[in-house]
Amino acid sequence: MITGGYMRYLKLGIPVLMIMVLFIGCPKKQVVQPVEEPVIEEVPEEVIVPEEPERPPFEMGRIFFDFDKSDIRADAAETLKKNAAMLELYPTVNITIEGHCCEIGTAEYNLALGERRAKTAYEYLVMLGVDPARLATVSYGEERPLDPTDLPQNRRCEFRRR
Repeated sequence: MITGGYMRYLKLGIPVLMIMVLFIGCPKKQVVQPVEEPVIEEVPEEVIVPEEPERPPFEMGRIFFDFDKSDIRADAAETLKKNAAMLELYPTVNITIEGHCCEIGTAEYNLALGERRAKTAYEYLVMLGVDPARLATVSYGEERPLDPTDLPQNRRCEFRRR
């Protein structure tokens, strides 16, 4: 049994002990100072859409052949390179290659020669990287002369948009 003297200290000691536990056991409250963050203003940038380079008007040059030949001449090779470059600038354009002949020879022979000329031009364009699906060939033989009085002008291939 606890006597009167100890009881008095016990009654006083319990509240003191409780206060001490509260102050000692609880950490001090930290004060957080607000940090000013720099204000970043978003400036809307101008959206610059690159302009499509100006394309020249679509134009395909004709090529000419020697008499009774379907071989590509040097001047025709240069024209075909320009035609391939034009087709590269216009990727949605499809063309028909028309083979023509002068009036010397039979109609059947000239149709076959015109077809050989058109096929030769076709193969050269494909070799230069043109998609074959964009090309078609047709032979008109001697039926559509460019100039009936100038036979070398009629030995040609024309390139038409389809």
